[in-house]
Amino acid sequence: MEVPEIAVGILSVPVVRFGMNSPYRLVETGEVVCGEYQVSTGDVLPLTFEPLDPEETCFELYDVTIGVDFHWERKENQRFRGKLKLIAVDNAVIAINVLPIEDYLISVISSEMSATSSLEFLKAHAVISRSWLMAQKEKASGLKHTPTTYSSCKETEDEYIRWYDREDHEHFDVCADDHCQRYQGITKVSTEIVKEAVESTYGEFLTYKGNICDARFSKCCGGLTEKFENNWEPVPHSYLTSLADNPENPVGYDLNLKEEKAVKKWLLDSPPAFCNTQDKSVLTQVLNNYDRETSDFYRWRTEISQAQISEWVRRKTGRNLGAITDLTPVERGNSGRLIRLKLVGNEGSLTIGKELFIRKILSESHLYSSAFVVEKGELVNGIPSMFILHGAGWGHGTGLCQIGAAVMGEKGYTYNEILAHYFPGTLLEKKYEKS
Repeated sequence: MEVPEIAVGILSVPVVRFGMNSPYRLVETGEVVCGEYQVSTGDVLPLTFEPLDPEETCFELYDVTIGVDFHWERKENQRFRGKLKLIAVDNAVIAINVLPIEDYLISVISSEMSATSSLEFLKAHAVISRSWLMAQKEKASGLKHTPTTYSSCKETEDEYIRWYDREDHEHFDVCADDHCQRYQGITKVSTEIVKEAVESTYGEFLTYKGNICDARFSKCCGGLTEKFENNWEPVPHSYLTSLADNPENPVGYDLNLKEEKAVKKWLLDSPPAFCNTQDKSVLTQVLNNYDRETSDFYRWRTEISQAQISEWVRRKTGRNLGAITDLTPVERGNSGRLIRLKLVGNEGSLTIGKELFIRKILSESHLYSSAFVVEKGELVNGIPSMFILHGAGWGHGTGLCQIGAAVMGEKGYTYNEILAHYFPGTLLEKKYEKS
């Protein structure tokens, strides 16, 4: 295998503004350009800008949105190496960065977490980020040759079930935000330890029975990881199973968290786990400045007023259920995360899933996770004034737990041991060498 090039979708807006610090060649015409430009849907597209000196040249995109739909969403200018491709889709211009996968990884490791993390943690993350990306490229290629249309949404009169994955992107391999992997170009400062982590694992992939693993990760599993099929399409992946984020199962807990009694005890308590930490030196490895705006993640509590929840349900599902009277668990995954949740209103009901859709409905942006139990507030004419959610974890919880893995790195585990913990039964294989 040669070192792959990948296409990363950075932003989609009516007008893209950008600048170049050194000469680029406009591939479509052969013209050499440099300076500041803006391109709109009225211009002739596509346009592809190729650096004359890939090692030293970069371009800057202005007003890139990061943290899309999250509570810390904001805009910033970002610089990138590699090619810039601009295409028109519907009424927007999409800016795409095309670059070698190993260069991409240096940015991802610095964007997903602090560039000062421990070496073994960074090496583990380099391997799973590389593996996940290639698995998505292979999946996309396979979908093109599938006779049936892929669907990630199932809607009936009584249910609305959907999941969010790579297939949401048609015009590039991956996006640059949390939907895929955070990628902020060379805007984030890359340290020597990040470069060492990528170079020392150069070309290494996590594999299972000869296939590159779809190696998922999230911020904090909450003590138990979740099976792949409970969060995305119903296709089991043996290496993406549910396991305790601990050297052994915590004593005194029933880990059959599909049962409400067991999940309530688990979520209202604070069981031991690698990711159960308040160690700031570890947390700063995983949480960038805007992530640290979230202080509680292993166990959290949030209140939702009746006005908020009824408005969110109406706006985000397109269904008017009236005042919401109950949130009823229908199905939970192995980690206690809700796969299906019944929204009961005084004018109707609707069952929603999977985990990310539940998180989107019950928040203006996203709940930390769908692992929660519900407490009702004071009843007014039989209608709860609010719902109090007691939850665990940050993210979908499948695969590697970033905070747990950072703790493992600090405790002296090697990257091989970290990967073996979160992805049981997998192997490390080198697919290409550095030239």
